[in-house]
Amino acid sequence: MVKVREDHPVRDDGTVDLDLWLWRLQQQIEINDVEQVRHACEIAKQVCEQTDVLSNNSYLTGLEMAQILAELQQDQESIIAAILYRSVREDKLKLDTVKNQFGPVIGRLIEGVLQMAAIGSLTNPRVEHSVLGANARQIDTFRKMLVAMIDDVRVALIKIAERTCAIRGVKEASRRKRYLVAREVFDIYAPLAHRLGIGHIKWELEDLSFRYLKPNDYKHVAQLLDEKRLDRQQFINNVVGTLKRELKAQNIDANVDGRAKHIYSIWRKMQRKNIEFSQVYDVRALRILVPEIRDCYTALGIIHGLWRNIPHEFDDYIASPKPNGYRSLHTAVFGPEGKVLEVQIRTSEMHEEAELGVCAHHLYKGTDLNSKSDAYEDKIAWLRQVLEWHDDLGDTEAFGDILRGDVVQDRLYVFTPDGHVIDMPLGATALDFAYRVHTSIGHRCRGAKVNGRIISLNKPLKTGDQVEILTAKDEQPRRDWLNTNIGYLTTSRARAKVAHWFKMQDRDKNEEAGRQMVEREFKRLAIAMREVDMLHLAQEVNHKTAEDVFAALGGGDLRLSQILNAAQRQVETPADNEQLDLVLPVISRDKKKKQSSSDIRILGVGNLLTTMATCCKPVPGDPIVGFITHGRGVSIHREDCNNLLNLRENEAERVVAVDWDEEGETTYPVDLSIEAYDRSGLLRDVMMVLANEKMNILTANTVTNKHSNLAHLTMTVEISRLELLGRIMDKISQVPNVVDVHRQRSGFQQ
Repeated sequence: MVKVREDHPVRDDGTVDLDLWLWRLQQQIEINDVEQVRHACEIAKQVCEQTDVLSNNSYLTGLEMAQILAELQQDQESIIAAILYRSVREDKLKLDTVKNQFGPVIGRLIEGVLQMAAIGSLTNPRVEHSVLGANARQIDTFRKMLVAMIDDVRVALIKIAERTCAIRGVKEASRRKRYLVAREVFDIYAPLAHRLGIGHIKWELEDLSFRYLKPNDYKHVAQLLDEKRLDRQQFINNVVGTLKRELKAQNIDANVDGRAKHIYSIWRKMQRKNIEFSQVYDVRALRILVPEIRDCYTALGIIHGLWRNIPHEFDDYIASPKPNGYRSLHTAVFGPEGKVLEVQIRTSEMHEEAELGVCAHHLYKGTDLNSKSDAYEDKIAWLRQVLEWHDDLGDTEAFGDILRGDVVQDRLYVFTPDGHVIDMPLGATALDFAYRVHTSIGHRCRGAKVNGRIISLNKPLKTGDQVEILTAKDEQPRRDWLNTNIGYLTTSRARAKVAHWFKMQDRDKNEEAGRQMVEREFKRLAIAMREVDMLHLAQEVNHKTAEDVFAALGGGDLRLSQILNAAQRQVETPADNEQLDLVLPVISRDKKKKQSSSDIRILGVGNLLTTMATCCKPVPGDPIVGFITHGRGVSIHREDCNNLLNLRENEAERVVAVDWDEEGETTYPVDLSIEAYDRSGLLRDVMMVLANEKMNILTANTVTNKHSNLAHLTMTVEISRLELLGRIMDKISQVPNVVDVHRQRSGFQQ
């Protein structure tokens, strides 16, 4: 049933008795610093009186939100954040003021709720939907996006409390406003409360939303309940007395009472099963609370001994809890006079979890929310699993497979300019977004705005971004978009669209474009076209002629990296015994010799004899460390070996880093030349690119011309494959201020 809105303690002059309110609050939860809570209330009241002399609704709403959170057993920080939230949201109080006076944690909580509110405002629910989940895919995508944004469970709880106050307070509002608030609460926040397992909040939000979305159906069910209320209550009283006597006879100290069935759940069951009100079994319902789990099953046996159970109406959610953690025994029986009776049996702890959900969860209790402890991370992981796994789309079960197939942590959620939510893989760019919206928009894309600011098309998006694509009149994708090293496109769908566009162009154009791409890349890598057997290369990549290779490359059917790999294979298997210097230089050192038994790569000490320590017996894949012995080379230990711990303490200088050599690739020294306009941090940014690619740098030198402000960087790095060299150069070319990157090769002529 709809919960009556609780009044604040009010004096004769209409003001809130703050002392009495604080006293009531302390009866519900533990408050560490009452004066800090009082100070928050006084600030909220003061700013409201200064900005709105006719009303202090934001102050009263803050108190009501705090009361809801107290019912959910939240901490003092949540209470203060709730008291101040509406004042900050309505711009009556600055967030910086809150952070200065109450600390960064409370500030972050309010920021999180503000972010959820901002995202909610973008949904723009202007179209009237049917109650049971029209456009359900879009709605659930929005829900999952909210979850992906939550780093602290308290943020979600504060927002739910705020929306609960909002829907309680629209009784006297216009019909349109009631509908819009109810639409948002029903679609987003009632399911969110359900997924968090907060039963009594979920039921209240559903009933109030149903009241404004389907007023006629709501009144019809409410009248049916009222007409039978007296008879039903007398029936329940008789059954309660019988059960108490039977349970007491078995020495079970139980609490038995009637359980009110909520109006929306009754209507939903009538619609789903196409039945009349008289056929809804759980209108007459009992809840039995017992001390221990074993008492649950004893009570179940007593009930089934007294009355005949209804087939297929028994559920054991203790042995198999619901995804949101709900545990209870449910059964339905033909009770006295043959009337159907539904019974729920659970322990007091299970009842607390059913009412408070995540607030009462064992991972939540006793956790220091200010620390990034394992328990806190487990709590967040548990919350997100619950939100992802649970299917609460009502009668839209057809979307169940889609929802279960997407993992929240592997997706990001962004907005179109009109507020629609688009889900994409992590790492997706603005250009991926353009192709996700429509192929034509992708082809015509020339730029992008994220949250009102122009960004690079290869910049990864973040959850919550609002993306606007800037387009030209003509469809003209760029061939650079297919270059995976630059990172314009990360989704296979978008890449396929671009490749298909080029494939549809004239062969002559594709051939010329492909030839230019190969010549440009070969020149950058210091490879002379005349030194590569293009006919043999074409056969390597399954084409007949060099022209076919160029056309396939220009049309998107062939990647530049495939051509480079084929060119390198020509050098690795020369016709004679001479090592050619066409693609990569003469090998810098002998190919690393794989140990017959271990395949170990020694970092920093060269090729040495290695032996496996018999104390810990490491196997490939274990984290390992080497110890330089006298006469037996390097002894390999597991990182957690007790003997190694002793060796570290006594002879730390003989401990070396080692790793498993999974590939045993040959590496070659390559000289790179980089031209860039000088700036602070230039060398650091270039080195960071190489470090991220795990490149070993043999030499590095920088010379700057003060007159032209041009810096010339030369460095020698170890490269194993030509494809890798191309990727490194592409990434360096993306560093700000870099003008040119190419490979140096003495005596090279194109």
